[in-house]
Amino acid sequence: MHLSAWHKARADAVEWWDGFKTYDRVYMSKVFTFSSDVETVIRANEVIRGGTGYKDYGSLPPEIEATSPDYSMYPHVTHAVGFLTRGCIRNCPWCIVPRKEGEIRPASTWEEIKRPDSRDLVLLDNNVLAHPHGLEQIDKMGHAQVRVDFNQGLDARLITPEIARLLSRLRWIRFVRLSCDTASMLPVIEQAAAYMREAGIAPSRFWCYMLVQDVDEAHRRALALDKLGITPFAQPYRDYDGGEPTTEQRRFARWVNMRAAFKSCKWEDFRG
Repeated sequence: MHLSAWHKARADAVEWWDGFKTYDRVYMSKVFTFSSDVETVIRANEVIRGGTGYKDYGSLPPEIEATSPDYSMYPHVTHAVGFLTRGCIRNCPWCIVPRKEGEIRPASTWEEIKRPDSRDLVLLDNNVLAHPHGLEQIDKMGHAQVRVDFNQGLDARLITPEIARLLSRLRWIRFVRLSCDTASMLPVIEQAAAYMREAGIAPSRFWCYMLVQDVDEAHRRALALDKLGITPFAQPYRDYDGGEPTTEQRRFARWVNMRAAFKSCKWEDFRG
């Protein structure tokens, strides 16, 4: 969307790729290494590929990144999308963010991200609570008529009573998303949830990503999160080379993520 807006500002014609046409330039992007590639011959003078799916950990030039996104590319999307911060203070071995984005730093203000035709913001920060700029923007959004979804999850290790109060002032689109990728995070999640409940956030909004590597260990985590009143969402692990999750990991994720199954039968009885 940034690229489209940048080209249109220069009077270039921009459209979705059509295999029957010839272009001056075609951009291709992949988020995941396991995403399939286009096998059709691409008729273009230049083809530019990018994204972590191509193991390209670069970024757009600053002048393009600063361009307001062209939302006309996705007419069904009614919310704004963007980053308040880039990077992360953590160095989790399964995460590409430290390699791709580096140290945490400011990226935008919420006013720069907001669309004039929508009050909804879906924010893709990897660790917004880890930077003063992120906390400042959360404070400001709490006093504005906007609705928010931190789509990548909040770092429960950084949720203090003060930060919980900041979060309680936000108008949430749906969930308050956390992340619990190891069993050692369970006490931290429990404490963060307690702070947020005390601050007035409805427990029905608590939702948690769960990395699935060892299924037995992930099973214990899922049950513990459910006991805390937090909805788990299981994500089978894939490595950077696009390695496939095991059949057992996939089946476990189906059980967790199909709420009716998760609530009605035990994992050992699940046949999905």
